[in-house]
Amino acid sequence: PCTEIHVDCRSDDERKLIDGKTLVNNDHPQVIEIWNNVFIQFNRLKDGGLESLPAKHVDTGMGFERLVRVLQNKQSNYDTDIFAGTIAETERITGKKYDADAVSTGKRWKEAVAFRVIADHIRAISFTIADGQLPSNTGAGYVIRRILRRAVRYYYSYLDYKQPLLHQLVPLLAKQFENVFPGLNQQSDFVIKVIKEEEEAFLRTLGAGLVKLDSYIRASIKERNTTLIEKGVIVLNDNKKDDGMAPKENADIPKLEQTIDGKFAFELNDTFGFPLDLTQLIVTEKGWSVDKAGFEVEMQQQKERSRAATKVETEDWIVLDDFARNEFVGYDALEAETKVVKYRKVKAKNKEAYQLVLEITPFYAESGGQVGDTGTLNFDGEVVEVTDTKKENNLIIHFTDRLPVKYQETLIAKVDITKRKNTELHHSATHLLHAALRRVLGNHVAQKGSLVNEEHLRFDFSHFAKVSEVEIAKVETLVNEKIRENIPVVITKMPKEEALKLGAMALFGEKYGDTVRVVIMDPGYSVELCGGTHVGSTGELGFFKIKHEMAVAAGVRRVEAVSGRAAEHFVNEQLQVVHSIRESLKNPKDLAKAIENISNENAELKKKLERAEAKQLVAIRNELLTKDEIIGGVAFVGDIVQVSNPDALKKICFDLKNNLHDHLVVLCANIDGKPFVAIGISDTVVAAKNLDAGKIIKEQVAPLIKGGGGGQKNLATAGGQDTSNLKKVIESVRKLLG
Repeated sequence: PCTEIHVDCRSDDERKLIDGKTLVNNDHPQVIEIWNNVFIQFNRLKDGGLESLPAKHVDTGMGFERLVRVLQNKQSNYDTDIFAGTIAETERITGKKYDADAVSTGKRWKEAVAFRVIADHIRAISFTIADGQLPSNTGAGYVIRRILRRAVRYYYSYLDYKQPLLHQLVPLLAKQFENVFPGLNQQSDFVIKVIKEEEEAFLRTLGAGLVKLDSYIRASIKERNTTLIEKGVIVLNDNKKDDGMAPKENADIPKLEQTIDGKFAFELNDTFGFPLDLTQLIVTEKGWSVDKAGFEVEMQQQKERSRAATKVETEDWIVLDDFARNEFVGYDALEAETKVVKYRKVKAKNKEAYQLVLEITPFYAESGGQVGDTGTLNFDGEVVEVTDTKKENNLIIHFTDRLPVKYQETLIAKVDITKRKNTELHHSATHLLHAALRRVLGNHVAQKGSLVNEEHLRFDFSHFAKVSEVEIAKVETLVNEKIRENIPVVITKMPKEEALKLGAMALFGEKYGDTVRVVIMDPGYSVELCGGTHVGSTGELGFFKIKHEMAVAAGVRRVEAVSGRAAEHFVNEQLQVVHSIRESLKNPKDLAKAIENISNENAELKKKLERAEAKQLVAIRNELLTKDEIIGGVAFVGDIVQVSNPDALKKICFDLKNNLHDHLVVLCANIDGKPFVAIGISDTVVAAKNLDAGKIIKEQVAPLIKGGGGGQKNLATAGGQDTSNLKKVIESVRKLLG
């Protein structure tokens, strides 16, 4: 049983005409449900019978926006103060006016819907990004990307706003919800950066995609009408031009199957970034539908092509012991006596290999960014190399190149100790790095991915700008201070809620049980939920050094760093480079000053060279002006000139334009054994002779020099491979003037 609260928001006159009770749950826009209490009391069985639950409870949920609408006596959720500020800001940005009274049959309806979609979607996008989920092509990230692109399409098409808009609304939203959702206000700069880059990326393809979709629909209608005209089914109005969309006078016209081909819908998705639901939304507005089944076929074929590229054929498991456990003991031991409980053969790229599951194992399976262990399995003297360790369905699987003859014997599983220890150094360093980044850059920093192996660590994190050299230095200093403090690394298990109260960092999207493993490196500095392996104390890391910092996605930065011996090797390599530079500069006392002097000298020499080249180009121009010939009233200049770079040809063409009126210029050059051509035509000749420099380059010049190029009607360039036909190029262009 349940109880619902509905409110009749109609006017008094409307209520007199129809009793509101008859409109309940009938989708009337003014008779709305604001609360639904469901009394959970039974479990329905397969046969339809009801079984009483041991514990009964109430599932209650109130529609917040609807409740506010009733209290504020508004006709729509979007007219309340929840959305009013966002809509007003959208009005200010776009210069459009929101019509709250617009109806679906009116001219301004789609414009009003655009305002509402933007006001609604910006909330979902902003809150989710602030919570740690970035737009992406998979999973929850794809949901956010689809919502964002839907909003972009609405302001692009119906508010005629062709530049990023959504990110401009974030400051207003953050201020509005600062006491309810403070995370957005704290991370507003980051959220703005992510949304803006997503908008810019989609706007680059949206216009072209909409044009292509419109062309597809027009072509479909035109093809259908042409067929019906040929069959005499319909007749064109005499006063209408048939552009494929002209109305027809016959009323009895067969209905057009208005369906977008699934393959075309997939092309829009793959090439222009149109999610299927966006394409469906757009074509539904035009009275069309999408062949969804055809789209799914194309999507599946793409997935299969991707899988085929990395296809691994796996045989069934051969089970040796149905009841054996599969236990990881590698936190405490790097060697264990054990046995194989199941195995299977795999084939990848025509190479056979095996996967083994052990009863107990010290091998860490790849997880949480930490790579899987390698090592050996010793079957009574028969040693097999373990090349990797991964997890599948909670099974720890050991990868080997062969199956030992004595695979049913007891074995000694031994982890590669050096690799494991160096990997542990980098894993512990990752925790120290994460904490340092949050202290230096801000609490908006959150892990977005990581890789930890014996050679280095790679850490991806949310941040809205390049990390400066000063900030990198601060992070390194903080991490190295913690290393020198030789802090004990405490690893313990505790209830998840207790760990979170302690301040433990949890990864967004990760699934955790009720009991979690917590890694603590000073309770006031670094506390993280982690299943990986670590050093005993931070002093074991020795030294920490950041190698690179870069962008990897919108709002995501990446740091690559090293610790332990890897850091020592890296520093030694850098010092060797410095020593080599010092020696090549004859050991100056101040190396930085010496390099600065060389840089300044180089810049001065470049300026001198540019001045000399400029004089050379003037001389070439003056010489060319003496060689012009008048053909059909047009000054023609064609010659092979000596220049050092292709841009020089364009500069000369520009220069000649100021000295010649009606002209056609074709200049060629052999630069480092390769041909380059530039063609310049005055606007008057382009119009009078119907000439197009870009077309000439593509159709006449490119084939002669075995290359390609293009440009505008009055200036175009080309480059190629064959220098033997430069004179033919000049002659072929000359003939265009008669």
